[in-house]
Amino acid sequence: MEYRFADRMSRVPESFLEELFRVSATPGVISFAGGLPSAAMIDVAGIADAARAVLEEEGRAALQYSTTDGYLPLREYIADRYRRRLGIPADPAEIQIVNGSQQCLDLVAKIFLDPGDCVGMERPGYLGAIEAFSLYEPVVRAVPLEDDGPDLDLFEALVRQHDPKFFYGIPNSQNPSGRTYSQEKRRAIADILDGTGTLFYEDDAFGDLFFDGKPRLPVKSYLPEQTILSGSFSKVVAPGMRIGWVYAPAPILEQFNVVKQAADLHSNFLCQKILHRYLIAHDLDDHLRRVTERYGRNCRLICDLLDDLFPDSMTHTTPEGGMFLMAFLPPGVSAMDVFREGVRQGVAVLPAVPFCVDGGGDDAVRLNFSAADEDAIAEGMHRLAAVVRGLA
Repeated sequence: MEYRFADRMSRVPESFLEELFRVSATPGVISFAGGLPSAAMIDVAGIADAARAVLEEEGRAALQYSTTDGYLPLREYIADRYRRRLGIPADPAEIQIVNGSQQCLDLVAKIFLDPGDCVGMERPGYLGAIEAFSLYEPVVRAVPLEDDGPDLDLFEALVRQHDPKFFYGIPNSQNPSGRTYSQEKRRAIADILDGTGTLFYEDDAFGDLFFDGKPRLPVKSYLPEQTILSGSFSKVVAPGMRIGWVYAPAPILEQFNVVKQAADLHSNFLCQKILHRYLIAHDLDDHLRRVTERYGRNCRLICDLLDDLFPDSMTHTTPEGGMFLMAFLPPGVSAMDVFREGVRQGVAVLPAVPFCVDGGGDDAVRLNFSAADEDAIAEGMHRLAAVVRGLA
């Protein structure tokens, strides 16, 4: 049978994620290519206790349908954390629970984008966002990312000349580069957007993962009515629970609720209740200190090995937190060749090519430092160094 798929499917860029997952699961391959948090840092026993308590004490309610906006005590916990950590006057009514912050990408695009609308994003930009937005057929215009955030001149030119519906950015420990916006650039972005019709879509999946433990004020604190802020428990508690949230002005959440209800009625209610039970029984900040200590050690180890083992012409970002860094290859070395030869030699990295909506990216690779332990990192980086030196 000839299946009559929607025209948009022929215009969606080819996904690199399927290849990424396949390679990452290959036996014997040390993978820096994925985006997994450390499995060793997932508190299985604590989550099991929370699940047992929920099922024993309120199992019938937890296994029933619920409201689209999400479990109120969990939304109250999130709002209270914004108030305590960042001094932002968040209200639970401004927060909606979603199936991981990845779902926000799809639903925000669904409520804002018509074919041909302009969307702004960073270059390089998050691959999951590129793929999610592409289904709604926008024109995506990228602004180069500098060490401290987007190039402000080009950012302002984009807003003034092309009037994007929203600009999507990851100010904290950006995926894929690992870069963090300075507070000065966050204020400048808010000033540029203030009074325009362009929203700032602030993806904050990594805001809890700074190695120094100090939170950075989000763009939303400077531009509350023009910012959509998303967050996730995937990177800090357990990705398999698929619990994230969106924090946005009421008129946006009204439309968001409509498309969320049509998509799935509501996020996994049992997991919402288990997660909330876990959070009120455990000190999340203490858990985060242990996670960021581990990730900080791993990041420093990879940076040191990049400096020691690789050609002098190879440079890299130096993240303040998160799970990723970007390494820039010696002149003439192709990231796609490094990917292919690396798999043959038992190490996987992710080329920057799919992160660049306007082409390029064959001069850099993304490295994840959260998933592997220190022994695997050392062995994997030696393998990668041999690959790069061979190609150079």
